[in-house]
Amino acid sequence: MADLVVNGGKPLSGTVTPSGNKNSVLPILCATLLSDEPVDLTNVPDITDLDKLVSFFESQGSRIQWDRAKGTMRVDHGGFRSTLSNAELPQDMRSTVLLYPALLKRLGKITIRTNAKGCSLGVREIDPHLDVLAALGATVGGGEPLVISAERGFVGARHWLDYMSVTVTENFAMAAALAKGTSTLMNAASEPHVQDLCKALVSMGAKITGIGTSMLSIEGVGRLHGATVEIGTDYHEVTTFLALGAITGGEVSVRNSVPQHFDLITRSFRKLGVTVEHEGTTAIVRKGQTRAIETPYTANLLPKIEAAPWPYFSVDLLPLLIALSTRCDGTIHFWNKVYENGFSWMPELAKFGAHVLVSDPHRIVVFGNRPLRPAVVDSPYVIRAAVALTMVAAAIPGKSVVRNAEIIKRAHPRFVENLRSLGADLEWK
Repeated sequence: MADLVVNGGKPLSGTVTPSGNKNSVLPILCATLLSDEPVDLTNVPDITDLDKLVSFFESQGSRIQWDRAKGTMRVDHGGFRSTLSNAELPQDMRSTVLLYPALLKRLGKITIRTNAKGCSLGVREIDPHLDVLAALGATVGGGEPLVISAERGFVGARHWLDYMSVTVTENFAMAAALAKGTSTLMNAASEPHVQDLCKALVSMGAKITGIGTSMLSIEGVGRLHGATVEIGTDYHEVTTFLALGAITGGEVSVRNSVPQHFDLITRSFRKLGVTVEHEGTTAIVRKGQTRAIETPYTANLLPKIEAAPWPYFSVDLLPLLIALSTRCDGTIHFWNKVYENGFSWMPELAKFGAHVLVSDPHRIVVFGNRPLRPAVVDSPYVIRAAVALTMVAAAIPGKSVVRNAEIIKRAHPRFVENLRSLGADLEWK
C-alpha cells in the first residue's frame, strides 16, 4: 500500500477536467461481453479495477486495444473461449458480479465463491444478484462454491427489488436485454452510472424504457451488436474538485461537469455555506465562500444532509462534505442511510482535531471549524474516505500523511497530478 504525503495549507485554484466514471465503465465493459462484435469505448479512465477486467478478458481470448493516453478502448470478444481458463472467476474485486449475465449467456454455467471483495463499507450481499438471475430463469445450487446455470437462456419476468441496488439493477438489465420476452424491474436503481449502462445497452441494440426511473421495462432481443460508447463524466470527481477548492479557500473550475445531475449536490454545498456556479458545462467554486452552515427555519432542529440511493444525495459523496464541514462555522447532522460502516473512519478524522459525535452507525454530528492540526492518519479501504482525509490534510498548514491511500487509484486515475495542477503539494510514498 502507498501513503500520501500532503503539505497542506495552500489554496487550490485552477481549471481541471474530470475522468470518465469508474462506476459506469466497469459495468459497460462487462456488458461488451454480451456481443461478439467490436465495441469502442471513449473517455475511458485508467483505473486498477479496469486492469483486472482487461486481464481476465485477454486470458479468455478476447482482443482489447487500450490507448490509455487517449482514453480509448476497442473490445472484441469474438475469440472468447467457451470454457474459463480457471475453474472460478477472479475473486479480488466486487465488479466480478457484473460478469454473471454475460458469462451465463456464453457458457451456460458458472462457479462462484461468495466472498468477492469491494471495500470496507459493509457486507455486500450476493443474494439479490442470485434472486434476479433466478427470476429470469437461472438455477442456483451447490454450497461453497455456488453453481449458477442458465443453459436454456434467460426468460423475461417481473421482479421487485428489496432495495435500490445499483449492481443488481445493472445485472438485471444485462440479463433481460437478451431474455426471451419482456422483463420489468420495480424499485430499480437510477444513478447516473446505471443510466449510462442502460444507454450503452440501447446503443448495442437493447430495448429499454424507463431509464432514469425506478421502473425499467426491457424487451429482450436475439442479439446485441457492436457500438461506440462514450463513458460519462465522473460526477463524484467533479464534486471532489469543487470540495477541494472550497475547503482550501481557492477557486476551482471543473469542465464537463454534467450539471443535469447537480441540483441536489449544489443545494447540499449551499447548506455548508458554499455556492457552486454552473457556466454551461463548467462548474465553479469561487474564492471567498462564507463556509457558514445554514440555520434551518425549523430552529429546534440541526441542519442535515442525508444520503441514500439516487435521486437522494449520493452516499459516495457524503465523506467529501463531511470533510468540508470540519472547516465550516456551525453544527450539522449527516445521515448515511445505506452503509453500516460508512462512518468507521471518524477516529481518523478526529486525529486532525475535528469534533465529531457518532450517534450510531448511520448518523454523526460535526461541530465545525474547530482548530485543526497536521496528523498521520490511516485510510480505511473506502475510496471516498481516503479522498476526504486527503482533503482535510490539504486544508491544514503543515505536513500530514494519509497512510494506505492507494485505494484512491481505483476511482481517480490522475488524483495527485490533478491536485498538483491546482497548486497542491503532495506525493505518493
